[in-house]
Amino acid sequence: MATDRAFVEFVQSQSGLGGELSFKKMFGEYALYLHGRVVAFACDNQLFLKPTDEGRAVLGEVTQAPAYPGSKLYFRLDEQIDDRALLQQALVVTADALPLPKPKSPTRKAAATARKMVSRKAVGSRGA
Repeated sequence: MATDRAFVEFVQSQSGLGGELSFKKMFGEYALYLHGRVVAFACDNQLFLKPTDEGRAVLGEVTQAPAYPGSKLYFRLDEQIDDRALLQQALVVTADALPLPKPKSPTRKAAATARKMVSRKAVGSRGA
């Protein structure tokens, strides 16, 4: 069952983080981003926070469950979503605990275009 956009928008609103907490649809589900890091997934209209020691310290006792079949275990947030301060704090400390994503390497098309530009400049400079 795919996640409803309304659920993700509710989580975004409830977090009190405004546009800082963004989301992107992936395979009918959503990834939630904070400060450039994926901090949670919304799957089957449930929220799954990436597990960190910092998140566990904020949440206390937490239920762990796979976000989707075959995934690792995440912190499943249920009634915690209704507590704005707790949700916000859990999202922020999780984002702060996670590393920034590695920069993406250029696509093949971009690399080919860059090579052509270098070749043209080299040819142009020889003719001058």
